[in-house]
This record gives sequence, structure tokens and C-alpha cells, in this order.
Amino acid sequence: MSQILLIEPDRLLAETYKKALSTAGHKVSVASGSQEAINLADKISPDLIILEIQLVGHSGIEFLYEFRSYPEWQNIPVIIHTSVPYAELANGWPILSGYLNTMEYRYKPNTTLESLISSVNDLALSA
Repeated sequence: MSQILLIEPDRLLAETYKKALSTAGHKVSVASGSQEAINLADKISPDLIILEIQLVGHSGIEFLYEFRSYPEWQNIPVIIHTSVPYAELANGWPILSGYLNTMEYRYKPNTTLESLISSVNDLALSA
């Protein structure tokens, strides 16, 4: 069982993802914004992060920069699960996947719960 930090501002989606991931055997904590996510990560020591990059206040990318600034959080796998099309992130993907150590990009409209859980399970096993 992995400890997952789900960063999702949409409460309905957050509950749906939390229920599905919990049913798959993971422990899930939910944050709706960047600062809440940093505080929660400090409390729960997540094994994996699922991140929507469109957040109120600070963006998910700003969250990643702060998150990765802590040595103990440098190697925690991150899945970007967002409504932002890849074309809008393509130029920044080398930074996201390199410096910010993002493992995977998933476009919400094309991602089923089953495929998200599969990615989580694969990354949890490799961590």
C-alpha cells in the first residue's frame, strides 16, 4: 500500500480519485492547493504525488519547484494529471521531467480511472 498525496482543486474529482485509489489499496490524502499540499506532505511523507497543475494561488509547477527544493522529497514520483493539453506543456517538459523529476503526464479527458490506477501501481512498485 502506497501513501499518495493527491493535489486536486475540484472536490468532486478529488473524491472520485480518492475512492478509486483507496479501493485499489492505496492510502490517499487530498490537498486542493500548493501550500496545503506542502504542509500535508510534511505530515504524511507521501510515496507518490498526483498533481493537477491548474491550482488556485500558486500553480502546480510552482508547487513542484518548492517541493523539489527539499532534499527528502527529491525522488518521490510525481504524476501530472491535468486538464492542460500536452501541447501547452511540451516546451517545458524537459524541465518537468528532468529537473523537477516528473515521471508521467496524463491528460484528464483521455485518462480512465483504470489507467490512472495502473500508472500509480507501476510507479509504487518501482519506488
